[in-house]
Amino acid sequence: MGSKTDIEWTQDIIRIIAKIRDEYPELSKYVEDMPVSLNQNNAPDKSPNNMQEYYESLELLIKNYQETHISAV
Repeated sequence: MGSKTDIEWTQDIIRIIAKIRDEYPELSKYVEDMPVSLNQNNAPDKSPNNMQEYYESLELLIKNYQETHISAV
């Protein structure tokens, strides 16, 4: 499969944010504080590359939380 479109990245971001809110509500405050890249017009840069970086930062937030806060059963 080729690169994702901005629409596909948006859908993935919406899903991972919903997962954070449902499964890790204590992390929701960090989602709001995550930096957003701006374009030349000081508007959020929604290029697929920036959206992929944002998505990956959300994945990393979950992964780091799981590694440090969830004990093995």
